[in-house]
Amino acid sequence: MFTPKPIGFVLSPFKEKAGIPKGVGAKHPEEGVLRILPEFEAGLEDIEGFSHLYVIWVFDKAEGFSLKFAPPSEEKLHGVFATRSPRRPNPLALTVVELLRREGASLYVRGVDMVDGTPILDIKPYLSSVPVEKMRRGWVGDAEARKGSKNTGATWGAL
Repeated sequence: MFTPKPIGFVLSPFKEKAGIPKGVGAKHPEEGVLRILPEFEAGLEDIEGFSHLYVIWVFDKAEGFSLKFAPPSEEKLHGVFATRSPRRPNPLALTVVELLRREGASLYVRGVDMVDGTPILDIKPYLSSVPVEKMRRGWVGDAEARKGSKNTGATWGAL
């Protein structure tokens, strides 16, 4: 059995999860810091060459899970695996952030959608071979069209 261990913690302007923008078209321009624990700092070597990073983190405040969920501004239920709900069988999350700079074991980023103190499990460079014109956005794209959103798919928000 795998037991996750945090490699660091998020410093975020969001002290409560209620303050994080959610729903279709939500933007996350806020800046924060990914503070990596000293024993993992060597793993950051060469990360400065990437403009964006995947951050894998834990919904550590989530309780229980639901297999069907109605995201904010949606009335229709969707399967939890078709949403970004924190109420998941395994409370894992994935966020893409823009890397602004590195200072030692601290990564300064834009695009945080996590509560201050959130545990970080992993960081990976953002690489995608899927052209934007080939991406499908499922019910999110339909909801954006209904709302007249101009979201390009670069950020999906924390539904």
